[in-house]
Amino acid sequence: MPVRSLRTTVSVATLTLAIGALLLTTPAYAGKPVGSDKGAETEQSGGADESGIHSTVRIQYSGSVAPNGGSGNVTASDVTWSPPPCWYAPYLGAKDFKKEMSAKIKDAASAPGMTGTPGAAIGQTKAHYEDGFGWEDHPGYEDYNVAKDGEGMFWAGVENPNEPDVLKRNSCTELPFWVDNGEAPPPRYERAITPEILAALAYQHMELPGTEVTLAPAETTKVNLPTWAWLDKADFHEVQATAAINAPGFALTATTTAKPVSLKLEPGTPDAETYPASGECTINDDGSIGEPYAKGKADRTPPCGIKYLRSSGDGTFDLQATITWEIAWTGTGGAGGDLPDGTFENAQAVTVQEIQAVNR
Repeated sequence: MPVRSLRTTVSVATLTLAIGALLLTTPAYAGKPVGSDKGAETEQSGGADESGIHSTVRIQYSGSVAPNGGSGNVTASDVTWSPPPCWYAPYLGAKDFKKEMSAKIKDAASAPGMTGTPGAAIGQTKAHYEDGFGWEDHPGYEDYNVAKDGEGMFWAGVENPNEPDVLKRNSCTELPFWVDNGEAPPPRYERAITPEILAALAYQHMELPGTEVTLAPAETTKVNLPTWAWLDKADFHEVQATAAINAPGFALTATTTAKPVSLKLEPGTPDAETYPASGECTINDDGSIGEPYAKGKADRTPPCGIKYLRSSGDGTFDLQATITWEIAWTGTGGAGGDLPDGTFENAQAVTVQEIQAVNR
């Protein structure tokens, strides 16, 4: 069947909406936690809902990642950066896609009210996959490309289940399209899965250690007494999260690495001083931050610490310790780069007492 322009039929948007009528019952997200001493491993897949057909090939997460496919605890320092809300990934081989899609087209065509424009859209969707009907830069297929089964896969949209904005999550609306094994998706599909997208998803799922700053004096300190703060190298180390996708003829992986670089102390009250004055404690050559307090250092100024200028009374001050992590990634084919720095904040309750003088 020759390629025709949609200007003479219905719009591509209407064709996309036609897929919305092809309801699938596969859930849009599936996760399987596998706990280990190196973190949890989860699997995330696409599926379908009222927005149409979605990829079923799983993304596997491993390393230091949140369990059950949830978002991790990293906050990007760049407020304009966000993980991808959706992407395109391998879905099914030609024979499986024909079985799935043809059944849904048949069900949709027989549904009540499928006349006029909706009916025409479904008819043209059928023609797109069965009779070679195409438009612009969207070539059609003969018999769902069954003659090429095993030589490639149909790709489809995947929603990011951790994206709160439903409109963004549902914005990968292209009809499923064919990609030969070993070939890259056509460049018009800018959201086709790449190592960089996988790296961003690994970043989103990364779970950083909830390191608590060591204080001396611990928990309870005195007004005008320098309080030392530090983190040992053993508790303050880089972590990694990996995202991978594997399908017949297609495999990608990316590992995102977070390296701790600084600690910022916020005393929880304006009536305090920090050491250094900026509150930013940099990392030492040995990978630690600050310096442990030891006997004989009482008259010294801590390289990292706080001095409270008033009592916390009957309560406490919430010391905020924010660690900044440099984020970088590497992936399939030697790809790699940087992602925005990440931050993770811990709150510690600190009691500050007045120094009592005794008159004799």
